Amino acid sequence: MRDQGIEEYFAEFEPPEGFKAELLRREIVLSGGEDIVHNHIVSDVADQIPRGGWHAFATQHISIDGELSKPRPDLVVFERGTGDRSGWLVPASDVALLLEVVSVRSADRDYGLKRSVYAAGSIPAYLIVDPYDARCVLLTEPYGAGEDAGYEVRRTVPFGTPLRLDLLGITLDTTEFGTLPAVKRHHRP
Repeated sequence: MRDQGIEEYFAEFEPPEGFKAELLRREIVLSGGEDIVHNHIVSDVADQIPRGGWHAFATQHISIDGELSKPRPDLVVFERGTGDRSGWLVPASDVALLLEVVSVRSADRDYGLKRSVYAAGSIPAYLIVDPYDARCVLLTEPYGAGEDAGYEVRRTVPFGTPLRLDLLGITLDTTEFGTLPAVKRHHRP
């Protein structure tokens, strides 16, 4: 399918009820329902984002120039006054921070594929919250393009340790983040 064709197809694609769909480097990925622990973490992070200066959307796709990707992170944070007032995509250039909460089926994608997709889109901060390992990984200073893109700076803290989100001017309280029982270790650090 032509590149433009896959984007047009995805824009019209209706996932089955209860699933979310993402376009990740020419591949449509479906994800099922999330665990309550996952949803509590997303809610806890969103509640700590200062509403006066930022939007925090939990059901928003983003558009990344130069990438055949339309990911839908668990949380998209962008400054108030930026972005379109309608439509289904927020341009990556407007995004300050993206959050992904690791699920049993998303670990390799969150730590690997999405890391390079978000870096290629120059997303300034990418936060991975891993309830299986009880840790937060904050990636900043994106570099590169395509599959070679990555982040220069990585800061990892265990749950219960405050995490500075300098770009937003806050320190994230991680003490209430729930955990899930250990599963087969994913392939990413």
